[in-house]
Amino acid sequence: MRPVIATQITQHTLWQALTGQMPPLALAAQPIANAVLDSRDVGTNDLFVAFVGRQADGHSYISAALTRGASTIICEERGREQALQSGAVIIDCTTGRWESVASLPATMAPTTPLAYVVDDTTSALQKVGAFQRMHRCHPDLRVIAVTGSVGKTSSKELIGAVLSQHFQTLHSPGNLNSEQGLPFTLLSLGLQHERAVLEMGMEALGEIHTLCTLARPHVGIVTNVGPTHLSKLGTIERIAQAKAELIQALPSADDGGVAILNWDDEFVRQMAGLTKARIFRYGLTTEADLWADAIESAGMDGIRFRFHYRQPGTQKVETLHARVALLGRHSIQTALRAAAVGLVEGLGWDEIIAGLQNLVNQLRLVVVPGINNSTIIDDTYNASPASTIAALNLLADLEPKPFGRRVAVLGDMLELGQYTEEGHKLVGRRAADVVDLLVTVGELGHAIAQEALSTGIDAAKVHTLPDDHQAVEFLEKALRPDDLVLVKGSRAVGMDTIVTKIVTSGTSRRAKAH
Repeated sequence: MRPVIATQITQHTLWQALTGQMPPLALAAQPIANAVLDSRDVGTNDLFVAFVGRQADGHSYISAALTRGASTIICEERGREQALQSGAVIIDCTTGRWESVASLPATMAPTTPLAYVVDDTTSALQKVGAFQRMHRCHPDLRVIAVTGSVGKTSSKELIGAVLSQHFQTLHSPGNLNSEQGLPFTLLSLGLQHERAVLEMGMEALGEIHTLCTLARPHVGIVTNVGPTHLSKLGTIERIAQAKAELIQALPSADDGGVAILNWDDEFVRQMAGLTKARIFRYGLTTEADLWADAIESAGMDGIRFRFHYRQPGTQKVETLHARVALLGRHSIQTALRAAAVGLVEGLGWDEIIAGLQNLVNQLRLVVVPGINNSTIIDDTYNASPASTIAALNLLADLEPKPFGRRVAVLGDMLELGQYTEEGHKLVGRRAADVVDLLVTVGELGHAIAQEALSTGIDAAKVHTLPDDHQAVEFLEKALRPDDLVLVKGSRAVGMDTIVTKIVTSGTSRRAKAH
């Protein structure tokens, strides 16, 4: 996804945030329409931020962005000359050059673009996002932040849907949850917003602390702790330590801080002792403040269950039957998180249930028509052992039509570090219990297949392929009418490409699975 953010910032916001000075009289408070990271998406009055990405350096496209109508550029020193040659006025914000930013050329036309040259574009974007959060938002704004190894994005989306039943709510689009993505989202924050729901990801210790410094959350939700990013952090304990930075950053209970913790996860439970915020416990245990039971899968129609809510300060428990269009029993955790936030923020059950049933902004797992009259369950958004086993559990819950089969197309799961072998074996064991046909893709996918075979699955049901191209060729011949086909794995081995090639035109159905 190439993010394009409709902003609430102006030229004055940028000037004050990046120079630390009052805007000159010659600078109009012109609104910035959108903030973009890809020059192909630039339109009139947009802000183009030149980042150095994994595949391209945005500084190479400054001229293209200005030609498309960008009113403002944020770039590092390497982009100065290109911006100057393209007609932009340079605002030098690099270290030691503050004396040069206090004025604009007297003859500058109102339509002349500005290029802010900074030491580091990520730090500069964070300054702008933090300025918007601190100075240009609703005085009673409450920020809800979500982190965890699995389920951040879908939880953020459903929490946003619940809160939108009562409040003007901003929630970050897609998975803009990094040190670049979160401040990018803050540019959309305006005086009209009463609640903001933000996702926080990390790849190292200290990153979530930085995001909390920018966003200033009042409510923090931890979904779980698992072996994602284990290759970078080394141990599950360090992952838990990184996730706990959100809980540690919350204000005290007296100041409105609330930590919403998954009481089914032992690492998350331990975070309760790390905060002065009020603790709200959710899960499948009666020890929680909000728990669920009687969970039943209704296949493609969602799940049925009962909520139980122990009211604060009493032993009185409310019980409510609910049905929501979330696929798979594991999705009950997503519903619990969203309901917990609704309760903490004072919503009634009628509003909470209405929000849980609001599927306008669905993402993640997508159900689409496939080739040969099959049905494709696209869950290629991310891949970890926990999320893949959850997707296989969903496949087990679904009943194919007569003569249809349960098919799993599984690829490599990356960044598991020392958990790589064990994680792929766990997936292989569960796949052997669920599928009628297993197709694996990639070198690590081969490990899934080998474990499935060791578990006792019929060898005729297992096909190991080296890449996405050969997987597509095989599936084009192998899929039958009424097959249910789960596709799950890292995009690095082309799992999303496989989906693109084996779907047919038609109306997709989206449903949150995590």
